[in-house]
Amino acid sequence: MATYDLVIIGAGPGGYVAAIRAGQLGLKTVVIEKDERLGGTCLLRGCIPTKALLHSAELLEEARHGADHGIVVKDVSLDMKGVNAYKDKVVSKNAKGVEFLFRKNKVDRLHGAARFTGPRKLSVSGGTSGSQSIEARNVILATGSAPKVIPGIKIDGKKIVTSDELLQNEAVPKRLIVLGAGAVGVEFASVYKRFGSEVTIVEMLPRLVPLEDEDISTEFEKAFRRRGIKSFTGAKLEKVEPAGDSLKATVATEKGSEVIEADMFLCAVGRRPVSENLNLEAFPKVKLDRGFVAVDARTMLTGEEWLYAIGDVISVEGRPHPQLAHLAMVEGIFAAERIAGLKPHPVRIDLTPGATYSDPEIASVGLTEKAAREKGYKVKVGTFPFSANAKAAILGAQEGLVKIVADEKYDEVLGVHIVGPRATELIAEACSLLRLEATSEEMMQVIRPHPTLSEAVGEAAHGVRGKPLHI
Repeated sequence: MATYDLVIIGAGPGGYVAAIRAGQLGLKTVVIEKDERLGGTCLLRGCIPTKALLHSAELLEEARHGADHGIVVKDVSLDMKGVNAYKDKVVSKNAKGVEFLFRKNKVDRLHGAARFTGPRKLSVSGGTSGSQSIEARNVILATGSAPKVIPGIKIDGKKIVTSDELLQNEAVPKRLIVLGAGAVGVEFASVYKRFGSEVTIVEMLPRLVPLEDEDISTEFEKAFRRRGIKSFTGAKLEKVEPAGDSLKATVATEKGSEVIEADMFLCAVGRRPVSENLNLEAFPKVKLDRGFVAVDARTMLTGEEWLYAIGDVISVEGRPHPQLAHLAMVEGIFAAERIAGLKPHPVRIDLTPGATYSDPEIASVGLTEKAAREKGYKVKVGTFPFSANAKAAILGAQEGLVKIVADEKYDEVLGVHIVGPRATELIAEACSLLRLEATSEEMMQVIRPHPTLSEAVGEAAHGVRGKPLHI
């Protein structure tokens, strides 16, 4: 039986980053992964291929409107075979990069399914590594998540799909229904609208991107309407069924029942934890809630002193925590360093940025205005529209705004929310400033280069303290 300092189950962003850090710290480490390639959902079926599609869609849109910038591109057309080839090339390159980093840091890898056979003991089977038994001084559970499917929807992989199947799609449907207006739903809506589909979104909650600040949602909904993307909010799917060569979805709305016809239906209602078939039930101290593994946020431990869990599979304080690759990475580093005997700072889950790569982009960190008021803060807010930003005008991307939520008493910035061009890049500045407990005055005093989109962040800080300069 092989013995390791650390066994990691799952080679997604949390698992592979934890493995690399453990290797750097001299821990004898092995990663067990049931996929043939490393990288997990994010790299193979999520973040990376989705963003490759979004980039292709963005280039297509820019080519169509090149004449607005003095660049005439004739006969612009979409080649889905080429789009998929580009996407697969990006994924393959990144997966090979993870393999290289494993070799560089002396991390072993086993291909197969892991199952606990006792405390600190696991079996591996069903893969190219054959059947093996392993003993571990420590284990990190990083098994991630998979698309959630609501009862009554039967995924056929062709007309009724999840994001997994849609990423392998080779044709553009004339009409696409997207169930769910979270990040996954609105990203695919953006892609396929630019590819030429008629897109309709169905969302059970009262607004699109419902976890975002309300002002951000409002701006985003306006942008989607301008693009011709239809949406039903506060709506419940009653059924979806084949109708000849197409399908029909029946949706209950405030105005009554609506029947929507389409050629493809995407179920994008969230993700479920992958924790089955591991035999976690053998450990009474490990608590499972609807498949989520409960951990202590200060230690990432499950209740067993040798078993850690990170990423999409966990819940914290009775709630599933954000299912985001970058958060899983930070948790993986934390767990590896703790196992190695270091004293890393606890992960600030509350300062995890959200990033939605739709058109327009959305990014946020910290408290929304509503959440800040519910926590008892006396709030002051500053906003600035990209319509008044010179770089946004140059880019021809003047939709959206930056919103800063601050505490009136001490001026501490509580949250930053952005909808508009390159929002997912701009939010990094806010992440740093919130980590340092910056005030809106300090944010205002940062000297930013001109002309840049980042100036909109400074202008919003001016808005908190009085009035922006350029509106």
